[in-house]
This record gives sequence, structure tokens and C-alpha cells, in this order.
Amino acid sequence: MEVHKYHALGNDYLVYDPKTNVMELNEERIRLICDRHFGVGSDGILCGPVFRNGTPSVRIYNPDGSEAEKSGSGVRIFSKYLKDAGYVFDRQFTLSTIGGDVDVEFLNESGDVMKVFMGTLTFQSSKIPVAGADRIVVDEPMEFGGNIYRATCVSIGNPHCVIPMDEIDKQHACELGPLVENSEHFPNRINMQLLKVLDRQNIQIEIYERGAGYTLASGTSSCATAGAAHRLGLVDDRVTVHMPGGTIEIEILPDESVYMTGRVHRVGVTTFSPEYEADLLAL
Repeated sequence: MEVHKYHALGNDYLVYDPKTNVMELNEERIRLICDRHFGVGSDGILCGPVFRNGTPSVRIYNPDGSEAEKSGSGVRIFSKYLKDAGYVFDRQFTLSTIGGDVDVEFLNESGDVMKVFMGTLTFQSSKIPVAGADRIVVDEPMEFGGNIYRATCVSIGNPHCVIPMDEIDKQHACELGPLVENSEHFPNRINMQLLKVLDRQNIQIEIYERGAGYTLASGTSSCATAGAAHRLGLVDDRVTVHMPGGTIEIEILPDESVYMTGRVHRVGVTTFSPEYEADLLAL
């Protein structure tokens, strides 16, 4: 058994290829593999590819064993793996996730820089989902931990709650994140981003991801937060998103569809020992 490790601005994933691995993943095995002390350590596992009518698909798992609909970092990492492993040879191709298909374009020969069409933003509560009457959830007061925040909620295949603030940091994200993620407002839980607008072309964010916790970077969080800032009239249609792990470029079209441009780094491959495989098989 083996897993391939990549990171996208510090948001790290393991690729678990069913062609070279026969063990079925379950929640307990995913948790152990992703554990940074008792396993390989990662922000999640990308399982695939499985080809359907010639289109590669990927399943995205959080480190708590739950499944994510879509991940911008995961999409970029998995696309790079597909190129490295010889599954794709074209400069442009389509990748399928349960949160929708994405179109990928490699921008250099090595494939570590790519532009991805991530789909269209929706602020409709029933599609995110957000509890209550069906409505557009933009700059809406919401209570978390006894305090009222102005929240904008959006989906780009997975759910996000964006909270603008004058100053943001990791500590505040880690304190507020669990309250937002598990709030009764969000029946399927939610990803949270704290947003600080730097100017019309730059924003800074701190991220607390559903099923993963605090992360250094996130592609869908970048798309969602830039989209929320754009809907609020705070930024232009091209935005550089600054995260603890680095920056990513987001372009928002008039119909609120989104392009993401960013880089991926390959770390290496880990082969599991027989003893570790035995531990996994026992779960």
C-alpha cells in the first residue's frame, strides 16, 4: 500500500489510488492515516481516479472521515497527480467531483501551476444549505457563541460562511470556527472564513474547514470568500487571496462563475509497512 503526498500552499492531501491499493477506505482508516502523530498526516485523502465515460473522478475525504463535496486544493493536487501518474496527457481536461465537474488547464509543462473553472457561486439558502426560509444569505446577522456577526453564506459545490472583520488571526478562527461549523443554522455543517479586505484587488482570510479544522489554505474557501466580498461590493472581479500558506488568484465572471489559479507541490510517496497495514485492516 502507498499514498502520494502533495500540498497546495500548505493545504496537504494524500492521494490513495485504487489501482495500486486494494484496501477499502472507511472512516476509522481515514482518521488513522490522516493523523499527524499516528499516521502519515494530512488535511484529507483524495481517492481515485475512477473513470466514467472517459472522465476521471475523485472522492474527497476530510481527516475526520467525512466526505467533502469539493476542494479547490484537492482538485489542483489530484490534477497534478493525474499528470504525474500518466492518467492524463492533455493540457486541458475535466475532473468530476460529487460537488460538480471542474475544468482544469495546466499553465506550464510540469503541471504544477493550473487554472481551474470551479463552477458558479450561489447565495441561495436552500442550495447551501442554511436553515430557515429560502432566501439569499448576504450580510445577514447570525448568532454564534452569544455574539452577533454579519455573515454571507455561499456554495460553490460545498458550503461556506464568510464573516468580514477589521482584524483577523488564527486564534479567533480557531475559537469561532467550531461554533460556526456546528451551528444550528447549517444542517450539513459548514466551512468558515474570516475576511479582511486589504484593497479592491486583495483580501486576507483565515480558514476553519468543516471536518478538518484550521487550515493554512483552501481553494474553495478562496473562491467563496472572494465571491462574497465581490457580492458585498468590496472588491473588483480579479482578487488575490492572501492566506497563511500563500496566495491564490481568483477571477469572478459577471454570472458569478469563478476561475482559480494556483500552484501545487509534490512531496513524495509513502509506502505502508506490514505492521501499519495490519493496524488499518483491524479497523
